[in-house]
Amino acid sequence: MVIAAPASGSGKTTVATGLMAALRARGLAVSPHKVGPDYIDPGYHALAAGRPGRNLDPWLVGEERVAPLFLHGAAGCEVAVVEGVMGLFDGKGDGDFASTAHVARLLDAPVVLVVDAARQSRSVAAVVHGFATFDPRVRVGGVVLNRVASDRHEELCRAALDAAGMPVLGAIRRDDAVSTPSRHLGLVPAAEREAEAVRAVERLGALVARSCDLDGLMRLATTAPPLTAPAWDPATAPALTDPAWDPETAAPELAGPAWGPAKESARVEERARVGEGVVVAVAGGAAFTFGYAEHVELLRATGADVATFDPLREEKLPDGTAAVVLGGGFPEVYAAELAANEQLRDQVAAFGGPIAAECAGLLYLCEELDGRRMCGRVPGRARMTGRLTLGYRDAVALKDSPLTRAGERFHGHEFHRTTVEHAGEPLFRNRGGGTDGHGDPLVTASYLHLHWAGSPALAHRLVSSSRSPSVLR
Repeated sequence: MVIAAPASGSGKTTVATGLMAALRARGLAVSPHKVGPDYIDPGYHALAAGRPGRNLDPWLVGEERVAPLFLHGAAGCEVAVVEGVMGLFDGKGDGDFASTAHVARLLDAPVVLVVDAARQSRSVAAVVHGFATFDPRVRVGGVVLNRVASDRHEELCRAALDAAGMPVLGAIRRDDAVSTPSRHLGLVPAAEREAEAVRAVERLGALVARSCDLDGLMRLATTAPPLTAPAWDPATAPALTDPAWDPETAAPELAGPAWGPAKESARVEERARVGEGVVVAVAGGAAFTFGYAEHVELLRATGADVATFDPLREEKLPDGTAAVVLGGGFPEVYAAELAANEQLRDQVAAFGGPIAAECAGLLYLCEELDGRRMCGRVPGRARMTGRLTLGYRDAVALKDSPLTRAGERFHGHEFHRTTVEHAGEPLFRNRGGGTDGHGDPLVTASYLHLHWAGSPALAHRLVSSSRSPSVLR
């Protein structure tokens, strides 16, 4: 089932995360998903469901991969809960592409509409009626009322919705005890809150269990018909036929027009062999919490070993590191601690293998962040601003780097309140205006967040450029 709302701030995360926790407490295997590029909500979903939270975003991975990625994440589960993004029909630009409604259609899944009932009663039914009839391809199967003030308030809302023929599957009272702290980019990531985050999720689960009709929600979920798409598999992801994957450079012996089943099988085997013996160090810890589960799965599918390290605490890269991945997060919150770890900064600065860095990783590679010394691999200085940069990007690579080839097109997104005064030539030009990032033979660094399932050749490129452990320069 898809948990949607008329607008942001209605309580989708409360209901979706609490529902995952409540169903898991019943002994069910729950698959957690999030529409859109959000990194923070899936962290709470993972705590609630006990499985990796996964994103479903048609812009980042393509419409054709949404159902396969969903099936990959939901393998072995009894129920899947998909939290929406923004309002139900809010998508990219003036259409509903990449909206919650779009993903619900791709999954043929019923929608539960979470409605903030504060400061209204019978009008709730009018709102729900509009959303239920706006697009007949989207099936709104029930409503959860949020921020209900009293028994009388609930009675009025239920009566109006009953008259409109819309089932009420829950009514949640305002409860400040289940609120989660936020900062400049939204909720504080679960990985930064640790035990506190676990307790918050437990409270959400208890709240939904006592406020919602779990049996009714499960009955609604069973109305979703089976999907016919094959499940996505990182070992056989379409990197080998992706235009971005160049067999001439990645596996010259496999190049040529005569593909056929034997050739395709050989290419799959080559892709599985290329990472054998390669250690890819992936930044983690409180400062680097943004990442998609499929990235690690794609790296491992090449045969590489993935080792997580915390730039806040560890003074050296994992033994045998041949490539480094620096994902997103909040380095600006931990700039002093990152600067203080001089030994690791020096090692990253001297690292002789390929580095893939996004957003937080870009800031860490700069010379400075808010006046504090960083690694110095990217010629630029970063600082916090009061302006939020947020949105999808359609970018063209301007040069070759470990992940890019000049002229290639990438779908990604940006999400930050920092800026980089860059002294070098940019890596990307955004279609519609603006440039971004830094690229050289060893570094791909930019604000652009990419989902590697949409361009699975990226994992192969990173690993194949590091076939033997790199040495410090």
